[in-house]
Amino acid sequence: MALDIGATYKGRKAGSISAVGCLSFYPTKNLGGVGDGGMVVTQDAEPADKIRALHNHGETSRYHHKYIGGNFRLDTLQAAALIVKLRLLDGWSAKRRANAVRYDELLADCSDLVTPPIGEHNVSIFNQYVIRAARRDPLQEFLTDRQIGTGIYYPLCLHQQECFESLGYKTGDFPVAEKAASEVLALPIFPELSDEQIEFVAEKIGEFFS
Repeated sequence: MALDIGATYKGRKAGSISAVGCLSFYPTKNLGGVGDGGMVVTQDAEPADKIRALHNHGETSRYHHKYIGGNFRLDTLQAAALIVKLRLLDGWSAKRRANAVRYDELLADCSDLVTPPIGEHNVSIFNQYVIRAARRDPLQEFLTDRQIGTGIYYPLCLHQQECFESLGYKTGDFPVAEKAASEVLALPIFPELSDEQIEFVAEKIGEFFS
């Protein structure tokens, strides 16, 4: 699973806590490229050497291949775009957090939904702002009709995916995960979101539940 760049736990950045961290630069991420890309980070020399080889066809020296690798190099165009955007990332993340705080304030009295809890030692970069609502699907339709974009991450649990049928699990085996998957709804949270737009979203949510 790719980590959210900029998020912290007890003062430590995502990617620095485990032995190896993976960061995604998919275009919809907070630090997104202009195409697919990613980065692996580590402070351990042994996995670092192997990862460097794996991303370049398993090559450890010119035309000598120790591993079966692939062509996973980040191209120059992606790197150039990411370097420019990296300078803006902290400001974007701060704006996302401010937007989340505003949502929290405006939706605090709505007992029909749950806003995303952030642990005491955590700093989120809010790649998404995901609420939970028992009447999620009608709420999403209501907001869509009012030209408010929303998203569902993710509608199916892993054990409900066809690719994992061989594991033998069925719907009902993981009720907590299934309940969450049926209730989650992501609201707009991008940095350029205005206070007026956030207030409009919250107003329409309140209107739906009134």
